Amino acid sequence: MSPVAQVLVDVPLPHLDRPFDYHVPASMADTAVPGVRVSVRFAGTLHDGYVIERTDGTDHPGRLTRLRRVVSPEPVLAPEIIELARTVADRYAGTVADVLRLAVPPRHAKTELGESVAAPVPSPPPKPGGWLDHEDGAALLTALAGGRAPHAVWNPGPAADWPDLLARLVVATSSGGRGSIVVLPDARDVERVDAALLQAAGPGQHVVLAAELGPSERYRRWLAVRRGAVRAVVGTRSAMFAPVADLGLVAIWDDGDDLHAEPRAPYVHAREVLLLRAHQQGAAAVVGGFARTAEAQQLVSSGWARAVAPSRDRVRVTAPVVRVSGDDYEQVRDPAARTARIPSLAWRTAKDALQHGPVLVQAARTGYVAALACQRCREAARCTACHGPMRVAQGGAEPECAWCGKSGWVCPACGGTGVRATTPGVRRTAEELGRAFPGVPVRVSRGDAVVSAVEATPALVVATPGAEPVAKGGYAAALLLDGQLMLARPGLRAGEEALRRWLMASALVRAGSDGGRVVLVAESAARPVQALVRWDPAGHAEHELEDRQLLRFPPVARVAELTGEAEDVAGLLRLVELPSGADVLGPVSVGAEATERAVIRVPRWLGLRMSSALKAAQGVRSAKHAGGPVRVRIDPVDLG
Repeated sequence: MSPVAQVLVDVPLPHLDRPFDYHVPASMADTAVPGVRVSVRFAGTLHDGYVIERTDGTDHPGRLTRLRRVVSPEPVLAPEIIELARTVADRYAGTVADVLRLAVPPRHAKTELGESVAAPVPSPPPKPGGWLDHEDGAALLTALAGGRAPHAVWNPGPAADWPDLLARLVVATSSGGRGSIVVLPDARDVERVDAALLQAAGPGQHVVLAAELGPSERYRRWLAVRRGAVRAVVGTRSAMFAPVADLGLVAIWDDGDDLHAEPRAPYVHAREVLLLRAHQQGAAAVVGGFARTAEAQQLVSSGWARAVAPSRDRVRVTAPVVRVSGDDYEQVRDPAARTARIPSLAWRTAKDALQHGPVLVQAARTGYVAALACQRCREAARCTACHGPMRVAQGGAEPECAWCGKSGWVCPACGGTGVRATTPGVRRTAEELGRAFPGVPVRVSRGDAVVSAVEATPALVVATPGAEPVAKGGYAAALLLDGQLMLARPGLRAGEEALRRWLMASALVRAGSDGGRVVLVAESAARPVQALVRWDPAGHAEHELEDRQLLRFPPVARVAELTGEAEDVAGLLRLVELPSGADVLGPVSVGAEATERAVIRVPRWLGLRMSSALKAAQGVRSAKHAGGPVRVRIDPVDLG
């Protein structure tokens, strides 16, 4: 029966992105079922692939090649994941083979021999808890428990226990007999939500899928989900493709974090993948975070999702008091406040707050001194060998190149050898604060050495954005340094990203009624600064979306970024048949010599046609072996 197998061969070439027909020998008739891994001969060599369908006939005019073998009888590829992979590939101008590499983990044969336990009995619907503080929060829980599929953009209030709130969403969905996927930016967030779910639902109700797991353990947990033994998944972006049965909820926390963007082809974003799943599978969708991206605001403005957030009265009660060092009052009191990295307002606030608990200090750059300039002429210090930035790794060390490691710098403009710091790093900041507050413990948390939590005792905690530890009982105060540097970053999302980082740090501070204070070192007139003072992520997102409409950039438009050798980018642009109304910006030189970048922009409703045209052009180049590779990214988060 059905002697023909349609096989999706693991060949990431655009012109071969389709299933191929193979003959199923009688010996494999019972094992070569849809979803299993198989080995086939393709173009004279052996390749792995997946059976996606069995049929009775074929359109191939010649004799079909036989399946070589069934690699495993385990049907690892669910039908809904096949459909999702095709949709994602079309959306991002990629291939299904590339998407499936992200969706299905490598096989671990010994793990497949184990048996999965039966699915646990779902917990009863949870109590609303902190959702009562949100307008429409209790209604969201009720809808999930009732098996409905609401769409929400959620901004919790300051100091909210967001892991507990997410856990209640998952438990409510489980009580209605459906599964959940929760995607978080990093391992620290996963640990917090994992602990909250264990407390809310008990053991055995969910699994964690993250890249930090070993291949055997990750595959074991993934198989438990595929076999239906577990219906709730928490993890980093790799969990967005988890094959959860009866999917009822997809949720993403802090969707503005660039960790949600996959750095491998086809460069998908977890938020977009989850929203596609919600649409295809009729699931609820929750996009949450202390900040709100323009993409999330687009969901609200279009009517696809409803905003869920605390009332303004509740925000005023729970938010810390935010002061800006660059406001008019501080300018009169401290004329140096405009230029000082740590103005007197920050020193006074830290001194007072240390009597009541720990103080968080957010520094924008890692390292000791992240940027240097000539002490004599103020020319930026660049390596004379490779033109990389010069840096100082630690106090008293000689300047060295951050790229090639060469030391012994001489200014090419004036011949000077002395340097001055233009951007102190987190370790230099900690050193300066340690001297200013003798006897006060100083802890440093940065990307390569993150501290998860600190005690409630007085201490200075210096951290880079995203590495801020959680303080027991909340921080007494927070100093947000380098505000102008963060606002001046190149890129479309500079203001949005700065506000996101400030809100995440400020949410760790006690309420103003409990003495919580935040000092932001920046000019007070900037829109993100005012949004922090008012704690108004929704208002900032509305203005950001309006700006994107004027500029015709995502999310109101679709953008494709083409990067490669100059001749290859030009060749792809000549081949691609873009829809009417498309704009081509560039190409322009970027980074390495002879590397260029072009940007294609189309209205949002033409996004799929643009992706299809780019994929077709890539397919022509691939089939003809014409030129080198060109990287194509759709709506990149770091577009600048």
